Amino acid sequence: VAGMGADLFESYVGSIIACLTLAHDVAKTDDELTGYSVYPFLVAGGGIVCSVIGTLFVSVKEGGNMNDLLWALRRGLAVAALLVVVWTAVACKLLVHLGFWETEGAFKIWGCVLIGLVAGLVIGSATEYATSFEYYPTQSIARSGFHGHAPVIIQGMGVGMLSTVVPVITIVASILACTALSGLYGIGIAGVGMLSTLGITLATDAYGPVADNAGGIAEMAEMDPRVRENTDALDALGNTTAATGKGFAIGSAVLTAVALMASFLLTSQIPAGDTVDIMGDVVIPGILMGAMLPFVFAALTMLSVRRGAHAIMDEVKRQFAIREKCIAENGPENDGGWKADSNKCVGIATRSSVIEMVMPGAMAVFCPVIMGFALGAKALAAMLVGAISSGFLLGVTMANAGGAWDNAKKYVEAGNIAGHGKKSDLHKATVTGDTVGDPFKDTSGPSLNILIKLMSIVSLVFAPIFPVKPYEDLGIACILLVFLGILGALVTCCINRKDPNQYDNLEDGTEMSQK
Repeated sequence: VAGMGADLFESYVGSIIACLTLAHDVAKTDDELTGYSVYPFLVAGGGIVCSVIGTLFVSVKEGGNMNDLLWALRRGLAVAALLVVVWTAVACKLLVHLGFWETEGAFKIWGCVLIGLVAGLVIGSATEYATSFEYYPTQSIARSGFHGHAPVIIQGMGVGMLSTVVPVITIVASILACTALSGLYGIGIAGVGMLSTLGITLATDAYGPVADNAGGIAEMAEMDPRVRENTDALDALGNTTAATGKGFAIGSAVLTAVALMASFLLTSQIPAGDTVDIMGDVVIPGILMGAMLPFVFAALTMLSVRRGAHAIMDEVKRQFAIREKCIAENGPENDGGWKADSNKCVGIATRSSVIEMVMPGAMAVFCPVIMGFALGAKALAAMLVGAISSGFLLGVTMANAGGAWDNAKKYVEAGNIAGHGKKSDLHKATVTGDTVGDPFKDTSGPSLNILIKLMSIVSLVFAPIFPVKPYEDLGIACILLVFLGILGALVTCCINRKDPNQYDNLEDGTEMSQK
């Protein structure tokens, strides 16, 4: 929840920064500049109030089913969005009345806000369809488990890939419409409009972990099975709302990154009126390099999850081996007062998460700078295009496939397939899908939003010092590349270094090692 909140906050701030930067390009007078600069803050501030009001309309009667839960959240989102539509129209009218804008231009900008809102709702609905077990895609993943574990993985990947169609078409249509209405500023303000209901959107995303932890507490406390059934139903909805939040986040990240890229082109040394030729000698290489980065970034984060998970598994095995040793010494059903040490597992996870993210984070910061100095501003613009394109598609695929795999498991556990409940072969196959899906939907997929926005922000910050012609500052790029390589080597050494006190040798000679 904290990570998603930081991600969406970054999108919000990034879209507002893009609007403020682009305002100087579209404003013809000082009054217009004031209006263009103030309006994003009016939209954002009003959206907070509208989101709070929207939460008051979320309620479900006792005994409601999954569809009732979904419609309760939809109702809150719809109310918040409708209030934002009214407020942003009033704000436009106010700026016209105060003399900052002309009527026609003001309502074109309001149209861009409306487009952003609708785009967010469409992407959220498409994500819900792809990941909720109320619908065919997730059910098809669960039923593919009749033929084994591999078909679950194949079906889930197919569902994830197909789920990119609606978000991509929605973002493309939004960009074209906003550009036609208000130019590049329209794209930026559409991003602000999409994020204006962030309050209630983030609340629905936070609902998922709350329901999940409630189920865990109910199971550990050995409460009545009916309690666990209720929390499982809530958890299944939580997986859907979390996936919807991730779809919303990646959509807003793309609009923000496009607006920031437009700001980069305006603030760079590229002469006004000059274009980036698609057949330029550095453009295609820049696009390919940019398209590669999301895959490398996703791979690094997935491998990090694997290493962290294995380290925790080894620690758990070590602790249980000590328990078995105590039982062997003291007799059956007497473990000598042995207690599990959860702090060590938490420590391993914390250290792993910090160390493992150094290299992906450094890559996101240094790669745009290296490209800008080595091949120039046009190559960097091409790199951003490639990163945004592949990052968007890969992020949606991974987030939706992970959510669908998780809910396919929940679909089986809820008893929706007769004769195949928990611990059946079908359930075991869907658990495999869920295990693969967790790093997809919780780590690699959402992190791609941050990658494309961070690359765009870094490019915008350094835009004035990047040369236009390639190879002019190749020496600086080489120095940065060497530094990044040294940093990578140091991080690799830290990751692979074995802590001699981490695991104890057991009497039978078994030693758990952290790799």
